[in-house]
Amino acid sequence: MELKTPLYDCHVQCRGKIVPFAGYLLPVQYESGVITEHMAVRQAAGLFDVSHMGEVTLTGEDALLNVQRLVTNDCSQMYDGQVKYSPMCNETGGVVDDLLVYKLNQENYLLVINAANRLKDVEWIKNHLTGRVTFKDISEEVAQLALQGPKAKEIMLKLTEVSELPVKYYSFVEQGKVNGISCLISKTGYTGEEGYELYCKPEDAKNLWNALLETGREDGLIPCGLGARDTLRLEAAMPLYGHEMNDTISPLETGLGFAVKFGKGDFIGKSGMEARGELKRKRVGLRITGRGIAREECPVFFENKQIGITTSGTHCPYLGYPVAMALIESEYSITGTKLSIEVRGRKIEAEVTALPFYKR
Repeated sequence: MELKTPLYDCHVQCRGKIVPFAGYLLPVQYESGVITEHMAVRQAAGLFDVSHMGEVTLTGEDALLNVQRLVTNDCSQMYDGQVKYSPMCNETGGVVDDLLVYKLNQENYLLVINAANRLKDVEWIKNHLTGRVTFKDISEEVAQLALQGPKAKEIMLKLTEVSELPVKYYSFVEQGKVNGISCLISKTGYTGEEGYELYCKPEDAKNLWNALLETGREDGLIPCGLGARDTLRLEAAMPLYGHEMNDTISPLETGLGFAVKFGKGDFIGKSGMEARGELKRKRVGLRITGRGIAREECPVFFENKQIGITTSGTHCPYLGYPVAMALIESEYSITGTKLSIEVRGRKIEAEVTALPFYKR
């Protein structure tokens, strides 16, 4: 049986089309439609319910030691109020999940994990803890909203003081107030745009949602669903767990080498990635030059040889043409390489292109 987020009634009131996703009932789109929602985020602002995401904490004198062992990025020099993106790997170098690490202080870290992986991640983390550390799954105690788009800051400043807003990208204010509601305010997002992610108590979520929508209406703010969230992240070439990465794909293969720090000391997955040796496959961007749209798991060919498979694909509303991401043999990953993708038994032409497809 699917769960409901604290904002379920708001989605019904806004006439959202509700679908099951990662164990929750969430809006895939509203009456305006995916394209309108996508363009609102690129040109004005969109509001998303991301309360289905998981949140866990690691506290105690060995909290950092455990974070360092669990994730591939180096969190040792983080300042209080900083956020870091990182994969979390298994012993063979495959990805258990990708997550955000929030440093509240030297002995208190918040990890934000993917909804579909929450139970798996909780077990994984609990089974790999060491020393003096307390682990807690606080997912049910937190609601999360994402306000994204070029007018996000303008809207926020109508409901909060400038001193309450984080200044740097990937930083946060632990105890901010938005329309009088206590929130952790984070300058992060999954759309390729400026914006904020707001963490509050579940009982405050409806008031926060309504205040943001009401205040932002004159700036073009509209509610957005899962459909636009996916087209936006794909246009910005942001990888999605279960598509561009999984338990067998390494962070290096999917282009996340910037978040893998081999020099920081030992961590789970380090020896596994090293044992894999030179990269045999890479994530690439493909611009569809033929007629058609490729989705995930379409075979990719160089001439008549299959060299990989697509991981995600769509028509990009802002760019105005279809694209895909694919995992292919490294030797064919050079920008400009002409390839073809098999879609429903028919091959369509494509070309390797630089990532991201869209950059603000």
